[in-house]
Amino acid sequence: MNTLYNIMSKKIILCIDDDSTILNSLKTELKSIFPKDYLIEVAESGPEALELVDELIADSHQISLVISDYLMPQMKGDEVLKHIHSKSPNTIKIMLTGQATIEGVANAIKDAQLYRYMSKPWQEEDFKLTVTEAVSRYLQDQSLEEKNAHLEKLTLQQAELIEKLHSNEIHLQKSLETELKLKEIASRFVPNEFLALLGYKNLIDIRLGDAKQQDMSVLFCDIRDFTQLSENMTPTESFVFINDYLSHMEPLISQHHGFIDKYIGDAIMALFSRSADDAVNAGIAMLKRLEIYNDYRKNSNYLPIKIGIGINTGSLILGTVGGQKRMDGTVMSDSVNLAARTESLTKNYKVSLLITHHTFNALKNPANYAIRMIDLVNVKGKNEIISIYEVFDADPEKIKAAKFATLDLFNRALTLYNEQNFEQAQVLFNQCLENNPQDSVSQLFLSRIISQ
Repeated sequence: MNTLYNIMSKKIILCIDDDSTILNSLKTELKSIFPKDYLIEVAESGPEALELVDELIADSHQISLVISDYLMPQMKGDEVLKHIHSKSPNTIKIMLTGQATIEGVANAIKDAQLYRYMSKPWQEEDFKLTVTEAVSRYLQDQSLEEKNAHLEKLTLQQAELIEKLHSNEIHLQKSLETELKLKEIASRFVPNEFLALLGYKNLIDIRLGDAKQQDMSVLFCDIRDFTQLSENMTPTESFVFINDYLSHMEPLISQHHGFIDKYIGDAIMALFSRSADDAVNAGIAMLKRLEIYNDYRKNSNYLPIKIGIGINTGSLILGTVGGQKRMDGTVMSDSVNLAARTESLTKNYKVSLLITHHTFNALKNPANYAIRMIDLVNVKGKNEIISIYEVFDADPEKIKAAKFATLDLFNRALTLYNEQNFEQAQVLFNQCLENNPQDSVSQLFLSRIISQ
């Protein structure tokens, strides 16, 4: 612990596991993800972890993230996280296990506001995505605490105003309008659609730790090369740009019966509980609106932007997490992680919209869409192969027509490729490119064949 006194500005990530090999692996990966800003501490048991937490808190250190195993000899992971939550309620908690029971996960959600759970062995990219989002969430929560304090101040002022103006009808009307505005602000943090899925009509009725399992479609949307794009902007210009872009995308999600669960930097995570068709149609509409938005950017001497959209459908857990001063709605499941990975695949295939076979099978009539299967991929962390489909309804008409014209040819080429008949597959992929030179997927398969 003597290193802590020399690095007072560091924030802490705590890893708990009775297997020293796992701890060393966690520490190595976390140091590669956060090389400068975080100090990685480890404990090999629940009691040791709780003693370490007391010491860290006494030294005024911020424990941003705790990653705990579930099955440990002296104290199970859900019990450890419950005790840590009582000491440091704002700390983000992740359970890492291959043997957690449903009861254990439910206890951790209810008593410790569990943020995510991950299976052992974890995959590097999945782990990196999860811990990066968790740390980002912790920083967002710190910022939101300040906003909540401001809202509490407004609420107090409103109460004083109502008490003074009981006898004045005009002033009473003004106070009611203020109350409605506050309710509207609150609904932006916890969407009304989220409340409805949990069975509530009013934000006042919601309780910390409420959770419900639901089949839904998850949409992830991300701006391509945003880091490079933002390098030429001031911080103010970056926020103006992001808010302008989101103002074009958000209404389309609502119009297709979805709602935004969270913003992750420039990325959007949206949920659709009614049907998979709603999610796919929203994605198509977003891409078509992007074309209009880019025309505006070009006319204003700004560079056009590109986005990638990934959609997956499956079972997930909705619930409320947080502490006494800050509560939020969230979702967690492998279906969410798969949707995020599907969005990231749009960069590999250089296409705009991808869906998994889970979403494809949930569509009422896939023939209503411009769609083609483009690959079979291994899901990280699971012994499952996922079929990936491209939805190209929003492509320029010339490219869309060319993909339709070569659809049968492409399907035969893909079948031959999957049968490892690479020589014949190469011939057909070349024919696809002769008819559609901009077919990035055919180009990718040819590159794979040539590199074998």
